[in-house]
Amino acid sequence: MHRRTLLGASLASIAAPLAPLRAQSAAGWPSQPLRIVVPFAAGGPTDIPARLLAEELGKELPQRPVVENRTGAGVVVGTDAVAKSAKDGNTVLYTTVAHSALRAMFARLPFDPMADLQPVVLVGVIPMVLMVNKDLPAKSLQELIALYRANPGKYDYGSAGNGSALHLSAELFLREAGGLKVNHVPYRGSAAAMPDLLAGTTSMMLDVANNTLPYVQRGDVRGLAVSSPKRIPQLPEVPTFAEGGLPNYEAYTWHMIMVPTGTPEPIQAAINATFNRVLGKPDVQQRLGELALQVRTDSTPASATQWLQSETAKWEPIIRAAGIKPD
Repeated sequence: MHRRTLLGASLASIAAPLAPLRAQSAAGWPSQPLRIVVPFAAGGPTDIPARLLAEELGKELPQRPVVENRTGAGVVVGTDAVAKSAKDGNTVLYTTVAHSALRAMFARLPFDPMADLQPVVLVGVIPMVLMVNKDLPAKSLQELIALYRANPGKYDYGSAGNGSALHLSAELFLREAGGLKVNHVPYRGSAAAMPDLLAGTTSMMLDVANNTLPYVQRGDVRGLAVSSPKRIPQLPEVPTFAEGGLPNYEAYTWHMIMVPTGTPEPIQAAINATFNRVLGKPDVQQRLGELALQVRTDSTPASATQWLQSETAKWEPIIRAAGIKPD
């Protein structure tokens, strides 16, 4: 019994340091610390979920992933860095709906957004919320549409910059509402745009739900519509666009993991399985849900690719019709 106890303890001591290696996939991924490139500034609405996932992935992988913020020319600099990285799955791109706008917005790019990068995981979607200045004489979406229709070119709306998700979703709204004429005022981020909405300098802004929650909940602005098919639990009193009379309007920002095209399929499968496993954890879903991120846990590289293709086909005509160019 004594020898068996010693043998068991010895085997346990050998197995303990090897335990993290079991998290490495059969494909040998990752072969070094995972590098998650976020083409947005640190601390923003894209960076925060990426870091949360990196923290959780660190419990699954041999070494904790590293989040690297690579900004510049919108998302071009960070995206280009991943497109040109080794095809080993050790460097991934954590991007958003901005990726689907690249081809239409830029006359020249150092990479092909569709051909040089492969979607692997659709992390989830965040609905947009249409907000107006609380003193604006429009208490509903239909009243806002009527106000804009009666006063073409009189009012302004703010966005986080040309080609941002906020800009695109607003242009889609104006088109779906019958071609309303409202002047676009681009800012350097939604945080910079919010003071003018609060002051009434601009009349309207669409923003991702996680950014709008405190302002709508406090009554600083009036929430008129949410862009998802159903109302969101954080703002149960705000109706959907469909309830407001625009049944075809649906817009999100979304979060996606991409790798360089040519990354072996077994590595893509390992990345997909690992992210989906982490996204399936109830505590992760709760924490991301607090950011209004509606998590997907069943995406595949094929379904993520189909999503990107659909979103690109949706937004490119909007960008071209509106003549949207990068700042």
